[in-house]
Amino acid sequence: MNHTQKILVTGATGTVGRQVVTELLARGHAVRALTRDASAAAFPAGVEVFEGDLTEPDGLLPALEGVTGVHLIAFSGAWTPLETGPQILKLAREAGVRRVTVLHNGAPSPLEDAVRGEDGIAWTVLMPVEFMANALEWAEGIVSADEVREPFVSRRSAMVHEGDIGAVAAVALTEEGHGGQEYVITGPEVLTVGRKVATIAAARHQEITLVELTEEQAVAEWRAAGKPEDLIGFLLEMYEHTPEVGRTVADTVEKVTGRPARTFTEWAADHVDAFTVTAPQAVA
Repeated sequence: MNHTQKILVTGATGTVGRQVVTELLARGHAVRALTRDASAAAFPAGVEVFEGDLTEPDGLLPALEGVTGVHLIAFSGAWTPLETGPQILKLAREAGVRRVTVLHNGAPSPLEDAVRGEDGIAWTVLMPVEFMANALEWAEGIVSADEVREPFVSRRSAMVHEGDIGAVAAVALTEEGHGGQEYVITGPEVLTVGRKVATIAAARHQEITLVELTEEQAVAEWRAAGKPEDLIGFLLEMYEHTPEVGRTVADTVEKVTGRPARTFTEWAADHVDAFTVTAPQAVA
């Protein structure tokens, strides 16, 4: 059994970051969470919270003190690559950090380039495919109209439970044997949009209508919802021409963690409240 280690998790309030925190705690390790707004962090008791910004590396020195591993994100905004990655990596090395995981953001970044050339730290790049949590974008339409509106509904995805990404990160940050690895992380099955919708419908015990949009209709709805043009272009490309890696099951989760990857059925059951109308509270 590994001794207790202290791990710094950056992007700790994000979809994956919170799961890394949860998995590290479950494995008995100490966690230091970095967030831009400590007052809104809402972490479990025992998590040491540091306020900081990855775009200002010098301010991270106190957070790096005494940690053996660091989970890093490669972006400073939704679609903005982190430019300060090489400086952060240098500071981590000087602070005595032994292991680093980097969450891939779908595109090259200065941080990943620096990490791949790093000799002093055991690094692991985490390359998850579509998050199961992306289905939460359907919650409003399901709750209000019992429908999902999507283009390219026959597209296929080996979508991954965000908790499994966190689990792979936790192992790589605390155990030997994962240095120099680039892990593609997927779920255990390949799903169409129809299968995803049917799974959520089964979890909530209520039918959901899948409305297939044309490309033009989808773009119009996304723009009306305020999605930026670069994101719209990315979605169209990914949906129409999903890369093979995004629709092929990998056994990474089981190989790294020793247990099977979680299914979308499990995810839907855990998040069913998001897709269910909440009955109003009775007034006494």
